[in-house]
Amino acid sequence: MATEKKTAAKTTAKAETKTAEKKTTAKTATKAAAKTTAKAETKTAAAKKTETKATAEKKPAAKKTTTTKKTTTKKAATKVEMFIEFGGAQVSVDEIIENVKKVNGKDAKNITIYVKPEESKAYFVADGDEKDMDVYFA
Repeated sequence: MATEKKTAAKTTAKAETKTAEKKTTAKTATKAAAKTTAKAETKTAAAKKTETKATAEKKPAAKKTTTTKKTTTKKAATKVEMFIEFGGAQVSVDEIIENVKKVNGKDAKNITIYVKPEESKAYFVADGDEKDMDVYFA
């Protein structure tokens, strides 16, 4: 009977040792998992900061690109030529404007021109001064 008690005590001691080892192993595994998780979270946080910095750095560059596109996508101005015809002859509107500026004799901020082909005259108002000039249809 003493042998049985010793064997039972040894078996119990072995079982307790195995249980303690399992608990220690479980604690160690839990600690290792916690450390791994903490490291992963730190890396994730660092990666997010890096992404945020990269995103913040990229945004101004995108604005510059759109600004460049706006300047390069301007449409070419349409060239318009206009003529006034009367009695089988014609006069360019640009020619009338040049002659009005010459007759006025000084630069004006605002010029309004009225052309009356039947009288061969152009009446104009330059900065509030009313004047007229002859228009020759050729």
